[in-house]
Amino acid sequence: MFDNLSEKLQDIIRKTSGNASLTEENMQEALREVRRALLDADVSLKVVKLFMTSLKEKALGEEVIKGVNPSQQLVKIVHDELVNILGNENSPLDLTGHPSIIMMLGLQGSGKTTSSAKLAVKLKKEGKNPLLVAADVYRPAAITQLKTLGEQINTPVYTIEGSTDVQKIVSESIEYAKNNGYNVVIIDTAGRLQIDNEMMAELLLIDRAFKPNEKLLVIDSMLGQQAVSVAENFNIQLDITGIVLTKLDGDSRGGAALSVVHSSGKPIKLTGTGEKLDALNDFHPSRMADRILGMGDIVSLVEKAKEVFDEKQAKEFEKKMEKAEFSYNDFIKMQKQMKMFGSIDNILGMLPIPGLNKDSKELIASEGEKQIKRIESFISSMTPEERAKPSVMNTSRKKRISAGCGIPIHEINQIISQFDQMRQMMKGFSDIKNKIKKGKLKIPKNLSGKFPF
Repeated sequence: MFDNLSEKLQDIIRKTSGNASLTEENMQEALREVRRALLDADVSLKVVKLFMTSLKEKALGEEVIKGVNPSQQLVKIVHDELVNILGNENSPLDLTGHPSIIMMLGLQGSGKTTSSAKLAVKLKKEGKNPLLVAADVYRPAAITQLKTLGEQINTPVYTIEGSTDVQKIVSESIEYAKNNGYNVVIIDTAGRLQIDNEMMAELLLIDRAFKPNEKLLVIDSMLGQQAVSVAENFNIQLDITGIVLTKLDGDSRGGAALSVVHSSGKPIKLTGTGEKLDALNDFHPSRMADRILGMGDIVSLVEKAKEVFDEKQAKEFEKKMEKAEFSYNDFIKMQKQMKMFGSIDNILGMLPIPGLNKDSKELIASEGEKQIKRIESFISSMTPEERAKPSVMNTSRKKRISAGCGIPIHEINQIISQFDQMRQMMKGFSDIKNKIKKGKLKIPKNLSGKFPF
């Protein structure tokens, strides 16, 4: 969602890099461009003014004017201000209490019910045992949706059939959690199409009666300026503890994320970055600032890799690679794990690739997804023997596969050739690693310590 803002800020920084030194004149021009980029991204005017005031103080300070590298100075200043406006540091959830209680708040359609299920998935990965509570008694569809999601993620959903007494539902759900070993209660409260007194009164009663550890306001990132008023109103009424931004991977201008923290005074705690139920992540202001300025987010990528990759299966892959026995079946298994990372577009956003603009990223992602689908179609047209033993492939088999998947013979030859090259490259890397381990190959001193084996 930050693609447009990111591209504009990076372009401003590239222009600044052409200056021999940092002067008040060229900094004024850069700052005007930054202000325009923020307004175009739908950041609230109040936040833009605050951001620019602080930026000017630092950018036009005597010590900065004497700096050596103008673009690096500007990157540092803008990065620090982005981190500041996004909340400075990660704010973890308060999970104290037996059980800890989390209220999910928000307008109807903000993604509150789905976010409740996503939060349950996240907490289960962290060793918690959550219980979902269907407290939206005004929309039967919301209860049905939560039950369906609960079944998908193997998490129980507490509700009292036919009851509209929200306090009773919440009270009994907490007792049920205590008696059955659930240590986190996630309450999916009722939303409305707009903020109204009736909704707030009900939420206030739950808040005062059960004193939840967390009151998380779920906001659709696509709301733009409206997100600011929603955050302000909920915070005034309920004193929220944090914000969950959904659809952070959507094609919007990104202003909501840069505005809601300042307008509410409360941190963004979690972000939803996809439709999958494991697509809810902790929010780190510094990492988000890195991504906006094109520096990537390697830390989050590594953390995701630890979540996604099966260590046992990875070792099996490694053994097969060492013997060049990596099959098409193994390729499909690896692809399934890679898909758990998210889209190619999302992965590219986490990698620090200088000069990669929005259009280039979209082209690479689009072509990459197409190629993967073609390879999967090619493999699915094979027999079990062909998938397990790539060496049995011959001309007649290729013709049959071509007819089955609709890919021309010359493209099938290219795919097979690329697959064979990949297998040999993997074996070559394994051979080098084994020689280093056995002391048969020495690493130059200047490269010592740079290999992960």
